[in-house]
Amino acid sequence: MKNTIAIQGIQGSNHHKVAQAYFGNDVQLDECLSFDTLVNSLLQGKCTYAIMALENTIAGSIIPNYALIDANNIHINGEYYLNIHHHLMALPNQTIEDITEVCSHPMALLQCKEFFKRHPHIKLVEDVDTAAVARKIQKKQLKGIAAIATKTAAELFKLDILSGEIQTIKTNATRFVILQKEKPTNGIDQIDKASIRFELDHKRGSLAAVLNVMSDCKLNLTKIQSLPIIETPWKYAFFVDVTFESYENYVKAISILEIMTTSLKVLGTYKNQRD
Repeated sequence: MKNTIAIQGIQGSNHHKVAQAYFGNDVQLDECLSFDTLVNSLLQGKCTYAIMALENTIAGSIIPNYALIDANNIHINGEYYLNIHHHLMALPNQTIEDITEVCSHPMALLQCKEFFKRHPHIKLVEDVDTAAVARKIQKKQLKGIAAIATKTAAELFKLDILSGEIQTIKTNATRFVILQKEKPTNGIDQIDKASIRFELDHKRGSLAAVLNVMSDCKLNLTKIQSLPIIETPWKYAFFVDVTFESYENYVKAISILEIMTTSLKVLGTYKNQRD
């Protein structure tokens, strides 16, 4: 029996590419047009795993997604880094001068900002998903409107690529996490990275003390992100990613941090996919 994988977007999207790369080409998808819907799919048992973009080398952290993972007590079981390639596409027999409007996901528009500065006649419109726009253009035969999406989407929906690789920075990559409802049972030999969430008392040097413990236990800090705690103004939760060579050092660090912090939560332990 196939596992159902929830993705944000539809077939042909970058989330779909990650699902194929991580789970194999023959995957059963639950297509979700928002991250809230994706999380609900996981919580309601409609899927076994969900794939969620978490940060991008150009646009930075997708902060609401950290909050979704935390608030719904779901778990990170793995990660995948995908190089992002944005292509401008439209119905055949058009040039870029014929295009008056480009619709795409806000992140894609942001990552292609410099390209569109050279084409000021084009209006930029935010939409829910890159591939979904490509599908709509084909279905409704929308001339003068273009999408930003993957080559796979262009092939699926029979669109012509007017300009390829239009992302501002060519080394554009997004980190995706693999989520599941239940706590993962990854073996110790499969674990060398952890995602942790904690809060601190509002005292001078409290964060520095935590970082010192991580360093002393030989954990390598790869990410730190703060989020406001909504019900407590001016207080923040910290989301941290660490890598480690020794699982014993990680366990030692967690036991110390449980004493030093409040509301410590391990969001997931998994295999580091970045060299």
